[in-house]
Amino acid sequence: MTSARLHLDGQIHEFPVIHGTEDEVGIEIGQLRSQTGAITLDSGFTSTGACTSSITYIDGANGILRYRGYPIEQLAEESDFAEVAYLLLYGELPNAEQSAAFRADLTYHSMIHEDMKKFFEGFPPNAHPMAILSAMVASLSTYYPGTEKESRDANFVRLIAKIRTLAAYAYKKSIGQPTIYPRNDLSYGENFLHMMFAVPAEEYQVNPVMVKALNMLLILHADHEQNCSTATVRMVGSSRANIFAAISSGICALWGPLHGGANQKVLEMLEVMEKDGGGYQKWIDKAKDKNDEFRLMGFGHRVYKNFDPRATILRKMTGEVLEELGMEDPLLEIAKNLERVALEDSYFVERNLYPNVDFYSGILYRAMGIPTNMFTVMFAIGRLPGWLAHWKELREDESARIYRPRQIYTGPNERKYEPLAGRG
Repeated sequence: MTSARLHLDGQIHEFPVIHGTEDEVGIEIGQLRSQTGAITLDSGFTSTGACTSSITYIDGANGILRYRGYPIEQLAEESDFAEVAYLLLYGELPNAEQSAAFRADLTYHSMIHEDMKKFFEGFPPNAHPMAILSAMVASLSTYYPGTEKESRDANFVRLIAKIRTLAAYAYKKSIGQPTIYPRNDLSYGENFLHMMFAVPAEEYQVNPVMVKALNMLLILHADHEQNCSTATVRMVGSSRANIFAAISSGICALWGPLHGGANQKVLEMLEVMEKDGGGYQKWIDKAKDKNDEFRLMGFGHRVYKNFDPRATILRKMTGEVLEELGMEDPLLEIAKNLERVALEDSYFVERNLYPNVDFYSGILYRAMGIPTNMFTVMFAIGRLPGWLAHWKELREDESARIYRPRQIYTGPNERKYEPLAGRG
C-alpha cells in the first residue's frame, strides 16, 4: 500500500493512500489528530472525502455521471424512475419478478393515512410546498414507528411511494383545490401528474410526452454523490435518527437557493428579464462585466468543468416537450436566446459556462405546468432514492461512526466573568 508523508514540527508522519475503482486517490487521515494533535481545515469540504461509496461516480472534467456503473445517458433514455430507484437502493437492476413486485409495492403504498390530511389543513394558504413536504415526511415517523431492522425495506417503498402524494397534496393546498387520490392503474409518473392536475368531476388525460419528460427529470436528479443534502442525510443518519427524520433533513438542505432552489432562481431571472422588456443582450453584457454583481443563473457547474451530461439530455427533451405542446412563451424565448449565446460566445465557452441541469429543468417544469414554487419539491422527489441509498450504505457500514467534524477556534482567549453590577 502506498502512503503519503506529512512533515510537521520536524517529524514525519505517514498516512495510507486509498484508490477507488475509477483510480480516484484519497489520503486516509483518520489518525491525523491522534498522531499529531493537528486537524485539516477545508472550508466547504471541497477536498475532503467523508466516506467511500459504491453508488454514484462523477468525473467532472470529462462530464461523466454513472449510477452503480451505468451511464446516466443510458438510464435516462431507456429506463424509468422506479427501476432506477431500485438500482440505487439495491445495487443491481431488477429482474422481471423483482420489478413487478417493486412497482406493485409503490402502488400499494401510495395512499397516506387519512388523518394526515388534517395536517395539511393546519398550514396557512401561502405556505411553501417545501416547508409542508419536510414537515409531512418527518411526521411519517409517528405512523411507522417500527424498528429499523423490521421495517427498513418497507420504509424505502413507503417514502418513494408517498412523497409524490405528499407533494401533490401540498400543491393542491397552495391553490385551494381538493386533493386527488392516487390511482392503482397508473404508473409512478402518471399518478403524480394525475394528482397534480386532475380536478373532481373532470376528465384528465395524462400526456405520454409529459410522463417521459417527468421520468427523465427524476432519473437525472436521483443521485449526485456527496452534495449538501446527501451529506446532510448521512450526517443525521449517523446519529441513528429514524429514516424519516434523516430524509426530512435532506429536504430542508435541498431547499436552499444554492442547491435545489437553483432552477427556481433560473425562472425568476427570466421573469426579471421579461419584465425589463425581453431583451437578453443587456443581461449578457452585465454577466461579462466583472464589476457587475449580476450572475446568470443556470450556467456553469461546481463539479462539471465540461458540459453537464444531464443538461445535454434535458436539452433534447426540452425540444420534444415544447414541440409537443406548441407553446409560445416569452420566458422560453429569452431562455433559447441565452442558451444560443452560451453555446457560441467565446466568453462563456472559454470559462465552461454552459447551461446546466438547473437551466433546462426549470424550463421543462414550466412548460409542463409545474409552478415555480414546486421546482424544489420536484427535485426532492427525484433525489429521494439517492438519499435512501446513501442512508442504507451508511447503516450497513460497520466501521461508520457518528459524524463529528472538527474546527479551528478563532474566538477570544480565556476571560474573567464580571458580574452585571461591575460592568459599568
